[in-house]
Amino acid sequence: MKTCTLFGAGDLRIVEQTEADDPLGPNEVRIRARMGGICGSDLHYFHEGRVGNFAVREPLVLGHEVSGEVEQVGDSVVRVRVGQRVAVNPSLPCNACDFCLQGMGNQCRNMRFFGSAALMPHVQGVFKQSLRVPESQCVPVPDELDFSLAAMGEPLAVALHAVQRAMPITGRRVLISGVGPIGCLVVLAARHAGAAHITVTDLMDAPLAMAARVGADQTLHVVNDADRLRVYGDGKGHFDAVIECSGAIAAMQSAVSLTRAGGVIVQVGFPPVGDQTFPINAALVKEIEYRGSFRFHPEFEWAIDFIARGKIDVTPLLTASFPIRDAVQAFEAATDRSRHMKVQLEL
Repeated sequence: MKTCTLFGAGDLRIVEQTEADDPLGPNEVRIRARMGGICGSDLHYFHEGRVGNFAVREPLVLGHEVSGEVEQVGDSVVRVRVGQRVAVNPSLPCNACDFCLQGMGNQCRNMRFFGSAALMPHVQGVFKQSLRVPESQCVPVPDELDFSLAAMGEPLAVALHAVQRAMPITGRRVLISGVGPIGCLVVLAARHAGAAHITVTDLMDAPLAMAARVGADQTLHVVNDADRLRVYGDGKGHFDAVIECSGAIAAMQSAVSLTRAGGVIVQVGFPPVGDQTFPINAALVKEIEYRGSFRFHPEFEWAIDFIARGKIDVTPLLTASFPIRDAVQAFEAATDRSRHMKVQLEL
């Protein structure tokens, strides 16, 4: 089978691997992967050979957004059947540590997450044509749901978790900083959660236009509209919640002035490794709550349900797909924010 394997920064290869023919365990499922989405973390691995502190130290199959079709099931599998379409949850928490037992599976002390260099040996990803996973990671989807939409469950889950971290936002004024794929999905999730008014900011016109298309009430270019944006920082600030998706230090700093006293900032985007100056005194005086948002837990199944029932329409964000043999071109396209939002691989 073909795999999309990273050997180091900029060194992405299509590798033919022989699939192990070991019999499935009683609770295992074999899936013919069909569609995989390229995520921001995949791009960091591709360009830099690392995501934050997680550096690639051995060949790593990339990818963690995937959908496919069940080919084989273990003797005890009851959740899915052969021939069924599924979305695959990339998270495999241990369900035994203290955080798992508190319902915080995304904070699992023993988490195994597809396509991650956090552990050694690395946890291999899903950009390959055949997957073998525990039944618990398979979420059935309707037969009529396109594989490309089913593969959007993971990034939408990230956005839903970020909005959960910002709650309550019903009837509130929300600012979303950085509207790449996750930022635009946060727009959709915030609108679904009942936000009264959504403002978005970015450095590029194309993402701002997409954010408006999926439901943002106001778009502001952080350079061209700097004066308009600055007004929101006057006095005690304006926005009830700021969801910061860019990871840019300047955006994190400005979030404090833009958030009203008593408001909340949710950090989704990873800032660069190194010194990070944050205006803690201003946040303290305004009694702003600063909350991190990391991955998701129950939100994965919520995301699949919302997509399958048409409650959240992610279709506008799907801008391109490439066969796995053209993975390098796909990663280059996904890097171009002026042309693309979500790029997927046909596996």
